[in-house]
Amino acid sequence: MKRKILHVDLDAFFCSVEVLRQPDLEGKPFIVGGGPGSRGVVASASYAARKFGIHSAMPTAIALRKCADLVIVSSRHGEYSEYSQKVMSLLKASAPIVEPISIDEAFLDVSDAVESGESIARQLQRQITDQFQLPTSWGVATNKLVAKIACEVGKPKGLVVVPEGKETEFLAPLPVELLWGIGPKAKEKLKESKVTTIGALAQLPEQKLRILFGERGPELAARARGIDHRPVAVSHTRRSISSERTFREDIGEETQLRRVMLGMCEELGGRLRKEELAGSTIRIKIRWPDFETITRQARVEQPTNQDREIFQVAWDLFKATWKVGRKVRLLGVGVADLGGQVRQLDLFDPSWQQDDRLMEAIDQIRNKYGRQALRRASSLKKKGQPGS
Repeated sequence: MKRKILHVDLDAFFCSVEVLRQPDLEGKPFIVGGGPGSRGVVASASYAARKFGIHSAMPTAIALRKCADLVIVSSRHGEYSEYSQKVMSLLKASAPIVEPISIDEAFLDVSDAVESGESIARQLQRQITDQFQLPTSWGVATNKLVAKIACEVGKPKGLVVVPEGKETEFLAPLPVELLWGIGPKAKEKLKESKVTTIGALAQLPEQKLRILFGERGPELAARARGIDHRPVAVSHTRRSISSERTFREDIGEETQLRRVMLGMCEELGGRLRKEELAGSTIRIKIRWPDFETITRQARVEQPTNQDREIFQVAWDLFKATWKVGRKVRLLGVGVADLGGQVRQLDLFDPSWQQDDRLMEAIDQIRNKYGRQALRRASSLKKKGQPGS
C-alpha cells in the first residue's frame, strides 16, 4: 500500500494568534517574547521580522538592533495552548493516525484514505483557516522525513507535494542543514568537504561518511536519499517535565535561589499531578554568568509528584554543586523517567498519604483561584529583595 504522510505546521504560530487579538500587528515586524531588559529571547517572530534576520531563540536585545521598529509582545502560553488543542482536535477527527510533535506541528498518516494526500491536506488547510483564522503550511510525501522538509520549503501558507519515487530528486538541491541530524557542527564539517546540498551528501562514499560522522554516516546518507521507514505514532510517552528561570540579574544569595527553586518545584508538582504522572529522576540545571551550563540528577526510591520531595532532592543537588555566594544566571529543575502514579505501600510510613490529600486540596484551591492563591511562606519575597 502506498504511504500518504502529511506534515502540518502552524505558521509563526504565537505571532498568528497575536494578530487575531491585535489585527493592527498584521504585516508589521514583531516578536512574541521577553523584553531586552529581562534578558528576554524571541519565542516567535513574524515573517516581516524574519526579513531582518530575526528568529526564535535570538536574544531580544539583538533583535532590536536588527530592527529598531520591532514591536515586542509578551507571551500568552495559555491562549496558544487553547488554539493548539482546537487545531489538534480537528486533525484527530479528520485522520486515523495523528502524531503531534509540538504545540504547532503534527504528522498525519492518511494511507488508507481513498482521496489523495494533497486533496486531504488542502481541505484541512482551508478548514483551519476558516474555523480558526490561522495560516498553515503542509508537506505531503511517502514518509515523515520528506513530508516535514516539504512543509518547510513551502512556508508560509504553502502546500508542497513530493510524488512517490521523486524523494531523492526533490531533496537534492536543498541546503544540507534542512536534513534531520545536520546541526551547526555537522554543517561545518560538510562545508569543509565542499558539501552544501543534500544531494552532495547523498553522493559521498561510505568511507568518507564514516570518517566524518562515524556510525551515523550511512544513516545520514540514507536520509539524504529520502529514505525513512518510521511510522506515524499515535502518541509519545512523555519522559520528562521541567521548568527553568533566567534571572534579570545574576543571583548569588542563597535565600533567593532557594525561593525560586521552591516555586519551580511547586509548579512541576502541580503539572505532574494534573497529568497523573510521577517521576523517578530529579534533575537540576545551572548556568553561571559566563554561560557555562551544568546538570546534575539523582534517582528517588519511589516515583514522586510531591512538591516537597522534588524540592528536597533538587536542593540537595544544588547545594552539593554551588559554592556560597557564587552567582547564578539560570536555574532549572526537571523530573524524568515519568510513569503513572505508582507507589509501593509502606505500612510504617503513612505520611505520603497525608501529603497526597494535602496536595489534592491545594491543587483544587489553585485550580479555582489561581496559583498565587496558596503559597508557602518560604517562597515569598522579603521586603526590599530584588525580583527574579
